[in-house]
Amino acid sequence: MSTSLIDDAHFRPFHRKMFVLTAGGQFLDGYLLSIVGVVVLGMSQDLGMSASQEGMIGASALVGLFAGGLIFGRVTDRIGRQLLFTLHFVVIAAASVWSMFVDDPLLMVALRFVIGIALGADYAIGSALLSEWLPTAQRGRVMGMLIMAWFVGAATAYIVGYALISLLDSGAWRWALGSAAIPAVAFIVARIGTPESPRWLVSRGRVAEARTVLERVYGEEATPEAVASLVDQETAHGLGFAAVFRGDYLKRTAFVGLFWLLQIVPLFAIYTFGPTILTAFGISGSRDSVIGSALISVLFLAGCVPALRLIDTLGRRALIVWSFALMVVPLAVLGLLPTAPVAVVLTCFCAYALFSGGPSILEFIYPTELFPTEVRATAVGVGTAVSRIGAAVGTYLLPVGLDRIGVGSTMLIMAGITLLGFVLCLVLAPETRGRRLAEASGVADAEQPDTQRVGALGG
Repeated sequence: MSTSLIDDAHFRPFHRKMFVLTAGGQFLDGYLLSIVGVVVLGMSQDLGMSASQEGMIGASALVGLFAGGLIFGRVTDRIGRQLLFTLHFVVIAAASVWSMFVDDPLLMVALRFVIGIALGADYAIGSALLSEWLPTAQRGRVMGMLIMAWFVGAATAYIVGYALISLLDSGAWRWALGSAAIPAVAFIVARIGTPESPRWLVSRGRVAEARTVLERVYGEEATPEAVASLVDQETAHGLGFAAVFRGDYLKRTAFVGLFWLLQIVPLFAIYTFGPTILTAFGISGSRDSVIGSALISVLFLAGCVPALRLIDTLGRRALIVWSFALMVVPLAVLGLLPTAPVAVVLTCFCAYALFSGGPSILEFIYPTELFPTEVRATAVGVGTAVSRIGAAVGTYLLPVGLDRIGVGSTMLIMAGITLLGFVLCLVLAPETRGRRLAEASGVADAEQPDTQRVGALGG
């Protein structure tokens, strides 16, 4: 096998910088989606909101993520990754500041929807750009670490929200929502000048520009032979939006979208309304429930650490199958024992958070590995869209479910959704570890059995 400049490169400061810049979008996503759960009780009291309106505010950003991923995934494959890598953060900063002055719940719904569109765009743009720069040996771990930035953002939201509630009490929700503008502006400045993906440039026939970008990053290593090798890997095949819904790519699209959806529905509901759920379990007091949610957020982050170690040893397929199987257990216990002691409730939520690490890190690995450069951002966008529309429905219905059928039945429904995820992964999850990006995204290559996983669960 010939040497590939990007796939076989040493991990260097440039790759580290690209990761940090891309992780900024996930930090903001986790922060913006979680901060609402922290302040929703105070906001509801100030604006006189009903349970339905609370659900709409929680779900509106997720509906926006659906639209942003679906639209801007395809736009990113058409016009490039770099151009859009910064602009959508301006929208996030502006909408966050505007949220500080809202007095109408419907206006808040609209602003959250706009923020969601920008976040959905970042999923497609950032993950495609980063994956196309990473060496094969580090791609799984580094892409998986993106979700850790999401959990860091979520935990930070709980810490900031708790501090503001403690200091200000009345009106703290306005400052909490506006605080997202600070990291947004910081990443706007940091992302300026980010290089375009050479894989994308080659796929669009812009080989001279790709050579210039490669020379900027790799210097003398960007030889004519290295550029020619990249051209061989990324020759365009005329794939468009419809390609992800045809043949074997349709199977991959269904797998990515559905496993993401079936994991995210319970996870987002817990994140968005963590304090509300813990209050329903008898953990009274808004500050106590926020502290409990912050603890769970830290454990969601901690759960990614062993998953990152297993991604290249156990493999993608076995990791996701086992993770879904284990995630069912604590949710079922919560559903069957809604009056359990506080220690049992927190233990179950913490166990769920730890077990969710596998699917969480694979949210960014599978979509970028299973589709070629021409439709990579499109596929990520479609996966984001499918997952978020389901998450929006689940998040909208969660406060209504707590109010009408109780916390026990609500948790059992979440356990059932997670069980469906286990069945889906058992049937459809492929193995892509150790393959170069062009090889993993090729239909024939990706469907080959992995001899290293013979005997693995579902293998």
